[in-house]
Amino acid sequence: MKRIVSMLVLLSLVLVSCEAQTSQPNVKKNTMSEAKKPGNPVYSKTDSSKVNMSEEEWKKILPSDVYYIARQKGTERPWTSKFEKFDEVGTYYCAACGNALFKSDTKFDSGCGWPSFYEPISKGSIIYTPDNSHGMQRTEVQCGRCKAHLGHVFEDGPPPTGLRYCINGVILDFEKAKETEKKFNEKKG
Repeated sequence: MKRIVSMLVLLSLVLVSCEAQTSQPNVKKNTMSEAKKPGNPVYSKTDSSKVNMSEEEWKKILPSDVYYIARQKGTERPWTSKFEKFDEVGTYYCAACGNALFKSDTKFDSGCGWPSFYEPISKGSIIYTPDNSHGMQRTEVQCGRCKAHLGHVFEDGPPPTGLRYCINGVILDFEKAKETEKKFNEKKG
């Protein structure tokens, strides 16, 4: 008899636990769409593994303007980026793969016509490559995860680094800090 009572108590605890998990309609579940982009299987704000794809594969999954900048090392026209005068608080990500690139508190108005930052989010988020095209000696910056062309870095930025990462806005995605904090709290709860 004790065994039957114990099993009934255990069963009722399991049922109550299941009901508690399913009766929270206002709690937003963490879905793949929050971390991924439709049609882009490599886009992730949490995966840090390197991305190696053919140019044909990139062309299939990236919008044409992002493909032009990221894969063909293009440059958007100055003063056309939605992020040039943008001042929201949050994180900037690679629009090709979702890699975190810059925090908004490192963004500054350089007056050059492109979004500018003085420091990447981490050492591994950016790759530096010599660029001697167009008769100039510059340093190209690429995404540390997918090697997308982001822009260039110059040594005329503000303290504390003295650097100016001049970045094409087309290759940037942005997530507000409040949304990031909310997602973090949802994962904890």
